[in-house]
Amino acid sequence: MPDGATLIRASAFARSKINDALQNTLDVAENRAEIEADPFIPQYMKEIYYWAYLNPRNVRRLDREMVVKVILWFQHNKLQRAAFTELEPGQKVLQPASVYGDFCPNLARYLGPDADLEILDIAPIQVLGCRKKMAALPQVRVNRGNAADLGDRIYDAICCYFLLHEVPLDYKYTIVQELLDHVRPGGKVVFVDYHKPHWAHPLKPITSLVFDTLEPFAKDLWRHPIEDFADGDKRFTWRQQSYFGGLFQKTVAQRNDKL
Repeated sequence: MPDGATLIRASAFARSKINDALQNTLDVAENRAEIEADPFIPQYMKEIYYWAYLNPRNVRRLDREMVVKVILWFQHNKLQRAAFTELEPGQKVLQPASVYGDFCPNLARYLGPDADLEILDIAPIQVLGCRKKMAALPQVRVNRGNAADLGDRIYDAICCYFLLHEVPLDYKYTIVQELLDHVRPGGKVVFVDYHKPHWAHPLKPITSLVFDTLEPFAKDLWRHPIEDFADGDKRFTWRQQSYFGGLFQKTVAQRNDKL
């Protein structure tokens, strides 16, 4: 049974077959055994994030705007606006993971009816839940897909909102490079995520405890700038801005090579 690393290393032909298979496997697992048997969900998700993103009962409880606001210390609206300012109405945009709460429909409305927004997620329950939220927004496509393997898709911009802190270090390198490879010349990749706070930040101790308990990959973003995961890609210039005492960041990779 292939794991996430095997899928990432697949050949171009095999990757296209995998993407076809992903689109045709959207049955929501009813129990832990069925989820464990899904070959496309990476093992780290099954082991660490089952409770948050795969358990049907918890997904219904957590997919609420107020939950997101509390988790992000009521900075969600500010961070959302910071992401949107990097995008333009009418663009072809990728969001490489579904987001709980109202972020996805808010992004679609910001981009407008002439946009083409594609949202991908590796978990069927997330895809189907997001499709329900986006049903009244025809400019949106929600598909099952792997952010580490985008096939031949090319976008004007990519908005990666609180995904990187949830993936292992090797996936961070793979996903960042994959996103950079699928934005057009002149386009940009926007990352909004956690960042190492100021040493005196009053929320640093509790955030550290939460990460150690529930988010074991998040502190990679305390140790490494997101630019480090790009492996020196010369096509891009980078800028970074921190928020809320450094606890959050927006990092933008602007592609500068010409058509």
